[in-house]
Amino acid sequence: LFLFHQEVVNEESEEESNGVNLMEFSDEILLHILSYVPCTDLVLNVRRTCRKLATLCLDKSLTHTVLLQKDYKVNKDKVKQLTRDIGKEIYQLNMAGCYWLPSSTIDHVTRCKNLVKLNLSGCHVTSLRLSKMLSSLQHLRSLAIDVNPGFDASKLSSECKATLSRVSELKQTLYTPSYGVVPCCTSLEKLLLYFEILDRSREGFMLSGQLMVGESNVPHYQNLRIFYARLAPGYVNQEVVRLYLAVLSDRTPENLHAFLISAPGSFAETGATKNLLDSMARNVRLDALQLPKAWINGSGLLQHLKFNNPFYFSFSRCTLSGGHLIQRVINGGKDLKSLTSLNLSGCVHCLAPESLFRKAEDDIDSSILESLVVSCCNLRHLNLSAAHHHSSESIGNHLCQLLSRLKHLLSLALPVCSITDVGASVEKPPTTPNLVPQTFGRKVRIGVQTCPRNLGDQTNQKIESSVFWALMGSLRFLETLEIIGSSFSSAMPRNEPAIRNSLPPCVRAQSVGDSEVAAISQLTYLQSLTLAQLPNILTGSGLINIGLQCQHLRTLSLANLGMMGKVVYMSALMDMLKHCKCLRDLRLEQPYFCAGAQFFQALSHCSSLQRLCIVSRSGTLQSDAVMSFMASCLEVIMCHMFMGESLTVCKNLQQSIVRSFQAERPALNVVIFPLLHEDLTEVIRDVPMRHLDEITLFKSRVAEEPPNLWW
Repeated sequence: LFLFHQEVVNEESEEESNGVNLMEFSDEILLHILSYVPCTDLVLNVRRTCRKLATLCLDKSLTHTVLLQKDYKVNKDKVKQLTRDIGKEIYQLNMAGCYWLPSSTIDHVTRCKNLVKLNLSGCHVTSLRLSKMLSSLQHLRSLAIDVNPGFDASKLSSECKATLSRVSELKQTLYTPSYGVVPCCTSLEKLLLYFEILDRSREGFMLSGQLMVGESNVPHYQNLRIFYARLAPGYVNQEVVRLYLAVLSDRTPENLHAFLISAPGSFAETGATKNLLDSMARNVRLDALQLPKAWINGSGLLQHLKFNNPFYFSFSRCTLSGGHLIQRVINGGKDLKSLTSLNLSGCVHCLAPESLFRKAEDDIDSSILESLVVSCCNLRHLNLSAAHHHSSESIGNHLCQLLSRLKHLLSLALPVCSITDVGASVEKPPTTPNLVPQTFGRKVRIGVQTCPRNLGDQTNQKIESSVFWALMGSLRFLETLEIIGSSFSSAMPRNEPAIRNSLPPCVRAQSVGDSEVAAISQLTYLQSLTLAQLPNILTGSGLINIGLQCQHLRTLSLANLGMMGKVVYMSALMDMLKHCKCLRDLRLEQPYFCAGAQFFQALSHCSSLQRLCIVSRSGTLQSDAVMSFMASCLEVIMCHMFMGESLTVCKNLQQSIVRSFQAERPALNVVIFPLLHEDLTEVIRDVPMRHLDEITLFKSRVAEEPPNLWW
């Protein structure tokens, strides 16, 4: 944006012999360039530079949709000015996750009279403000809001309810037992529900799943096409979602084509839910399906459900066998080209013919995976994590070789033990000197030599002939990759104390290390990378390759790499970070991590960094280094550190950061707290949901939801 301004300022000056005047480009090209500039900058800054830009910045293609959801510099005054200048031109407004804006900011949305889609998830909105705002938005058809304690549907005006009656798409995040505005939305076609209700209040009292007084209205589902519910851990969330489902069990909408419930842990099936599923089997044909594992395990449900042109399936954590998967879902290997997203995370038997007498560590049946690959050849998102998928010694039937046929993959999640070459776990790993550069500042290049002249060349040839190297080479357009140990669990779960001990990695995973990480550097368009529990990381040299080659990398998550008693990859990580100019999110989880001056000096090279999270049992930090880093990296708005330092050290540092930078960074969110402190769960509950869900808590995100579920 700075360079753009410089070009504009010098518009009328004499052009240099080798220069190009930006203003000489066609309007179409300039509009395309301007589409990458935040709308607040366009309206409040860029359009004031010259007459031509004053016109272009107000073009309908730039003002039709306004996205503020990750514009961390926006404040109340900017929203006020923006809605005053172009309010009537805005048809779609996304303010999701703008937790730092005061609730009075919502008052300015009333100027956007022509709004059709509005996303206020994560914003502070009271019942009265919501009522006033919606009363003036008569064209609204899509709405996303939070329902917090104190919400009172009786305070909604008749004009507000009239607007809600025309809304066809609703996304509602519940922090208290409530129907929210669902009963008012009589024309619903898409309903997304996120249940984030805690079982206990801040005072320690158990909460009830019963709805509040005056909330006995029945939701209207007769036009429903998409029903999605995602539950956070907790008994109350399960009780409340059953109330939403009770209406569906009485009469299943005829046009229902996507039914998705994501529930962690055990969510038992009841008579009402069984009636609902039986009704669905008789009356609807689905395009997307996700059910709690208890509703699928041991039942013949999948045999009776009918599918039309399915685009999303999730059988996460189910005991579904590969035989059932092929017979009941893929119909014996029939064409399923419509399927673009498949989540088999935690399905330990999904690549085996049966699960009755099988151990989770037994070899997979490659014919099942081959049938899956052939039938679902257009898959773009595939999650096979949290399971032991061990390939047999059959030539050409390795899991990586079969997956290499899926040329359209954009995101992929695999267990560590699935990428090792057969027999590699019993071979001695290659010695490290041949894989490590003499200095971490120089580019590491592992190439195939025509005539190997020494043992290092032979090792490189072996690396590049591995099945995982070949897989990475065949998936050149992959944007998201997760390689996670099948027994890995984060030290910081959602609503429980920190985990002190972790399970050992799978035996098949013991040989996975630096060379496999180096293979990932072939993914030129990689944007998000997660590596967890790779036991044979000896130096981390492969990380340098990724830093050099994957220039589009925006999100990096590393957890429990190498030996647990020492951070063996620290030097390589610091060298890698110097090349990550586009990195925005960094999450590190490693025992004994030292967040000192050298680390933060290297991290300061990541000029685009916005969010940092470090989770380290017995980890240490240097307060002065953290403060210097925050001062030099002006884009950082989230700093979460859960270390081994004392509560006093953590509190003092947190207060210093907030006091020094909060005024200039309105979205700043800082949490520095001892990882093993008994009050950790109380601290976590105050973290904005955007950060908690996207970076602070570790989880596999590939195929977690259907693609384009919400805008």
